[in-house]
Amino acid sequence: MDWQLELVMAVRAVLAAILGGIIGFERELHKHDAGIRTYAAVAVGSCVFGLVSMHSQGATAGDSRISAQIVSGIGFICAGVIMRGQGGRTIGLTTAATIWATASIGLTIAYGMYVLGVLTTIITFSLLAVHDTPYWKKMSKKDHLHKPGSSHHDHQDDD
Repeated sequence: MDWQLELVMAVRAVLAAILGGIIGFERELHKHDAGIRTYAAVAVGSCVFGLVSMHSQGATAGDSRISAQIVSGIGFICAGVIMRGQGGRTIGLTTAATIWATASIGLTIAYGMYVLGVLTTIITFSLLAVHDTPYWKKMSKKDHLHKPGSSHHDHQDDD
């Protein structure tokens, strides 16, 4: 493997880490357990697995199998993040979904789909950031569902 190809792969891994870190930064701002390091690691790990699968045997149908296994593996990790809290309330859904989305960002960068990777980062970050805006709080049905005395306890959390 020549040094130019390795340099391109290294740049892709760094870009994936940066994009994952952007999502993690938003999570850290709101005091969530998974933050910059977690999201950067998910993105760079997915990217590197994609790069290795793509360049170990050349581009083959095996690339899609590796990508599918990454999605399955991340799904397994995400399942461990989702729990039942007090009162039967589901917690961790947003964290699980953003970890899954971050893995997809790493794969898009691995396969050279830079615009899609950046766009997915912007969309994911925006979905997380809009949660704390006054408009969202006013329009969100979850605000009144979580008030004391609510009889419905099976909600997606704000995590």
